[in-house]
Parts: sequence; structure tokens; C-alpha cells
Amino acid sequence: MKIIDTQFQEAKILIPDVYEDHRGYFKEIYNLKRNIDSKLKYNNWVQDSISFTAYKNTIRGLHWQSNLIKLVTVLSGKVYDVIVDIRKESPEYLSWQGFYLSSDNHKQLLIPAGFAHGFLTLTDNVIFHYKMSEFHNANTEKVIRYDCEDMGINWPIINYNIIISEKDNKADRFL
Repeated sequence: MKIIDTQFQEAKILIPDVYEDHRGYFKEIYNLKRNIDSKLKYNNWVQDSISFTAYKNTIRGLHWQSNLIKLVTVLSGKVYDVIVDIRKESPEYLSWQGFYLSSDNHKQLLIPAGFAHGFLTLTDNVIFHYKMSEFHNANTEKVIRYDCEDMGINWPIINYNIIISEKDNKADRFL
């Protein structure tokens, strides 16, 4: 496994070893021993979830729960994944970084607690996997709009025919 630093100390890109041949490929998307050996701090996962997004130009997020750590992987398709530091005490408060994750590049994103997360689908039929350190709780989940002016995220959107859920569309544009 290869571990790549991001602009945020605790957020990491993980690239698992991929074994390919004429039939396709095999990879482990999570291995407790591998994570302990690599000295990653996040090994207490309690929930796995998958989202399916049928259409390109769909935005999911930005969502967060205060203590939630996520390891995200694209199982099919391609996304532009964004994390935002929303820890008010952080010197990087409201800073964001985007990553291209796809089933072809095999990159995973480790998202620390205190970060909002969302993604834009760049292909149809995206299958997105979440490994989480806390159980999802709709009552404590917070949402900020993808176009929040306080953050100024530069989404790679060619046209503005964005597909967005009612919940995400009604979220605040300011923190």
C-alpha cells in the first residue's frame, strides 16, 4: 500500500496494492494488519455503507458528523471528492482540497474527524464505498451547501445542470 500526504496532516490518500492480469484485478480495500503496520491511526471501523449515483454531475454533500472518520473508495466510476477543514480552532479552518478518485486509479481517501465531505460524480453509475468510525446518525449529521461562499470550492463542473438532493439543496450557503 502506498500512502500519500495531503495538505491536511491527518488526511491521506491510500493506494492499495493492485494485482492485475488478463482477467482483471484483485485488491484489498481494507486490511487491519496493513493499517496497523503502516501506523495509520484509524483502525476502529463500525459501519460500511455504499451509495449508488446513476447520473454524472450529481453532487452529494457536504456532510459531516463531529467525531466521524471515513475511508472512502470509488468501486465503479469517477468522482471529484472534496474535504473541508471545519475545525474552528484549526489554522486551516475552511480550507479545502479536492481529489480525483476512480475505480481505475484505485485511490482511497482517509478523511479525519472535523472535516466536511462531498463529491461530484464525473461519470454515470458511480458506486461509492464509505468505511466509518461511527454509526451514521441522521440526527447529528450536519450539511453545508456545495457552493458555500465561505469555502469557495472550485468544482470541475463543465455545465451547471447539477443534480442535488432536496436535503443538500436546502442546506446553508454560509457557515
